[in-house]
Amino acid sequence: MMTKTPIRMIDLIGNTPLIDLARISAEVPGVRLAAKGEFFNPSGSVKDRAARAMILGGIESGELSKGTTIIDATSGSTGISYAMIGAALAFPVKLYLPANASAGRKEIIKNYGAEIVETSPLEGSDGAYTAAREEARAHPELYFYPDQYNNPANPKAHYDTTGVEIWDQSGGMVTHFITGMGTSGTLMGVSKRLKHFNPEIRIKAVQPNSPFHGIEGTKHMDSTIKPGIYDESAADGVITVTTEAAYEMTRRLAREEGIFAGVSSGANVAAALSYAKTLPEGALVVTILCDQGTRYLSEHFWESAK
Repeated sequence: MMTKTPIRMIDLIGNTPLIDLARISAEVPGVRLAAKGEFFNPSGSVKDRAARAMILGGIESGELSKGTTIIDATSGSTGISYAMIGAALAFPVKLYLPANASAGRKEIIKNYGAEIVETSPLEGSDGAYTAAREEARAHPELYFYPDQYNNPANPKAHYDTTGVEIWDQSGGMVTHFITGMGTSGTLMGVSKRLKHFNPEIRIKAVQPNSPFHGIEGTKHMDSTIKPGIYDESAADGVITVTTEAAYEMTRRLAREEGIFAGVSSGANVAAALSYAKTLPEGALVVTILCDQGTRYLSEHFWESAK
């Protein structure tokens, strides 16, 4: 006999573990590296947090109701989150994403029952964003448009949850926080929350070192449409990472830590390790393991690990 009320899928979002990267940290004696295992979220990525907040916000405001379709642009992971939550709450989902998004991501989205509209790979996430915005504006009666790049509920989700979890799980010992940016919601929300707890915590944004890169889901801010929620002053500086370094660290995470994560996670850890080499003993650097590696199995970068 069931003694407790069953929980919903969306109630499983958050409270992910802070994982000690012990073997990788061995390269920087006296400095600890740790990462939030966001692949433990039900759809497999950090994007579940913001997607839930935006969708529940739409329901609360009345903008999202029965018969309305959730529409937005995505490079993949937020789309998977929308698709999962839409299925769980019985809302149809329509997603615009670049045609060169990984095949694994597209298959997951389709298997949740969401509709995909592919946009030009040459225009990247900017092209998907423009197309989704135009469709939502043309037929407002049909759609709820969360607009993840400009919706304040995105960073607020991380202010309310991710930042608090990092502080609590580290016992208030975190000294540095580092993460890459897609919408920038994670960086904006976590940085504000950690600075609230301790203004001395240093925040670093991670970016690809070139506009032409292979770190899927991560923006090179100087060469793209900047999200409305992005505030450059939220970080104390920027660390750039090459695509090759991100790929190599993604493979290392699997081989050395048993963590099968995506390439944006590899970029974050590569940047965190590089930065940690400049820090004094006693520092605790926290970063984000954004999503699962299983959605990138078709990508070529795994090959050199064999």
